Amino acid sequence: MSDKTPVTQDASAPEISAREAESRAAPRPVLEAMKAAELSALGNCIIDSGALGRSQTYPKLLRFLVDAALAGHVPRELDIAIGALGRDENFDVSSDSAVRVAVHQLRKKLASYYADFEPEATVRLVLPKGRHSLFIEHNARAPEPKKAALLAPPEESLLTKTAGLIRQRSTPALLLLMLIALTANLALLSDSNNAQGKVTAMPASSHPLWASVLSDDKPLLIVMGDYYIFGELNANGNVARMVREFTVNSSSDLEEFRFGDIEQSENYLDLDLSYIPEGSAFALARISPLLAQSGKSVNMTMMSDLTSADIRANHIIYIGYISALDRLASMTFAGSGLAVGRSFDELIDIDNVTYFTSDAGLPEEGQQFRDYGFFSSFAASRDTQVILVSGMRDAGLMHTAQALSETAALDELLLSLGDGDGSDEALGNIEALYEVYGIDRMNFESKLVYSQLLETGNFWGLAVSGEAITQ
Repeated sequence: MSDKTPVTQDASAPEISAREAESRAAPRPVLEAMKAAELSALGNCIIDSGALGRSQTYPKLLRFLVDAALAGHVPRELDIAIGALGRDENFDVSSDSAVRVAVHQLRKKLASYYADFEPEATVRLVLPKGRHSLFIEHNARAPEPKKAALLAPPEESLLTKTAGLIRQRSTPALLLLMLIALTANLALLSDSNNAQGKVTAMPASSHPLWASVLSDDKPLLIVMGDYYIFGELNANGNVARMVREFTVNSSSDLEEFRFGDIEQSENYLDLDLSYIPEGSAFALARISPLLAQSGKSVNMTMMSDLTSADIRANHIIYIGYISALDRLASMTFAGSGLAVGRSFDELIDIDNVTYFTSDAGLPEEGQQFRDYGFFSSFAASRDTQVILVSGMRDAGLMHTAQALSETAALDELLLSLGDGDGSDEALGNIEALYEVYGIDRMNFESKLVYSQLLETGNFWGLAVSGEAITQ
């Protein structure tokens, strides 16, 4: 892909009048504001960013509109339906809103791209309402670079880096998550009785089981397992209720869901919302200080926003339920000795045909429950690693985070592997299961019930040692 050539303005140019400023603010045809090569590079840059989602619908649509602009052609709805959406010549634009839905969604995705990746861009590629072709719009609110530099803090901690990511993405779920996590961290730091817990974080971070992600220069990406929700509109166009659909786990999934039911598609609204379990906040509070000890770059994203490029460029630290693994699920169980049972609340030891089933989903008040925590560490490529801090429900997830942040529990896990291969490669490919008992959401007893080295040859159908995994 070509690099995008920035469109700049001479700083020494004289001030423009209010009428000229208003004229510049109005969207203009793209080739009036930039060269053909610049437009092509900008389109490639937007597609490469991943801002258009995992669905191929929107990259295809953007490429089609860029090509149309380069050719000086203003496409009709039917042109878009045939050329970008793969419909035939009998497509009826009057009765099928597929083109309007796709253009509307691309319009929002372009706005999200500039909000997330180029908030200071002086010109933006836009799809004005009522139009089916690309235009250029000047961003009058772009901050001056010098002022922005003065506002930047001299040094960033893990919390400020994460807060910066929240501001950049403007994701309500992340904001709520970090508010909860920050509160939990402050409570831990302010409690003098937790002095021992703070001390154990340092040796835990240098434990061999963490070496696969903390001993090199690769950045760390915390991925929170979230559950995507969207709005269902009533007859007045207001959000009547929030919907959790098990097959819809991201904005791109919602778009595919809409295309599968065009008649109902206009009743669904992407609210850019997701939620996380309460146990994830506790787990984050336990794991984030451990990661901060490494001094490495640490960022955060939601599972619904995770891309393949993220996995290739970062060590991944997943925190959340097993049921929210989404695109990491196939990698997790490729070389595992465990398999998902009747639901994500059940795992099966394949060799011994032993069932581990959680009943912590809806426990009665005062009734004892059993839950399971899941830890896994495996290579995603020759250079990157995935570590899962997970569980079937809150109790299992919270205990796993606690165990992975305490040296004694890490030593117990290491000893449970017996006299097998103790190499760094082997310790980077293991999994474990913790059984947790409790009452009324409180954990009273826990034990390690399963641990095993992973079958690395099963990842992607290739051995992870030697050659890189390129898929």
